[in-house]
Amino acid sequence: MGFLEGKKALVVGVANERSICWGIAQAMARQGAEVWLSYQGERTKSRVEELAAQIHAPAPMPLDLLAADQLAQAVDVIRERWGGLDIGIHGAAFAPKQELSGNYADVTTLEGFRIAHEVSSYSFTAMAQALRPLMQGRRGALLALSYLGAERAMANYNVMGLAKASLEAGVRYLAHALGPEDIRVNAVSAGPIRTLAASGISDFRSILDHYAEHAPLRRNVSQEEVGNVAAFLCSDLASGITGEITYVDAGYNIVGF
Repeated sequence: MGFLEGKKALVVGVANERSICWGIAQAMARQGAEVWLSYQGERTKSRVEELAAQIHAPAPMPLDLLAADQLAQAVDVIRERWGGLDIGIHGAAFAPKQELSGNYADVTTLEGFRIAHEVSSYSFTAMAQALRPLMQGRRGALLALSYLGAERAMANYNVMGLAKASLEAGVRYLAHALGPEDIRVNAVSAGPIRTLAASGISDFRSILDHYAEHAPLRRNVSQEEVGNVAAFLCSDLASGITGEITYVDAGYNIVGF
């Protein structure tokens, strides 16, 4: 019996088999959770459907976290099928590609700034607000995905770093707001992994190489490793942890010059 046996989990952010959220979904399924995936747009629907079948999950639901009607419909569908929800995983992140290359002071625009913050930060708050009623009395857990660029300047990460900093602040404020309802809120700050989102960052290969050379473990981390930590943080084994940013980056975040 896994440590998530009997738990119901919604995972938002799976685009393909390389997605960090797919690693999380697999880890949760291995630990006994029932997992429901979502997709955004017809472009990813068939891929996510194939992945859902691999973990015996229901047919994925369409869900744009910035679309209030889709969020409301998702809540209704989950309530009808499961009666409630124990876990919500947020992996939505986006910034215009042209703003993820070059000097931050040169390439950042108001529109790009707005998009990055709405998709990558505000959507987590919107998700928490929508799922909150489903988690009452269930010791619920919400989890977001961040990156070290939220607290340190990283080449080419640019406006996404600011959006992730906002996301991490949101984790703390949501943890404080929802704690009295026994809903925990945390984030995992993962090391670089070759995902669809990461492909939009200029010269991403050099970031992977740098981490592997300088991280204490002298390697990059895997989807599976991030997924295992996420599963733990959303389980009752982590019942005393909330408002935390947990690094899964082979120790890179501790290293100085």
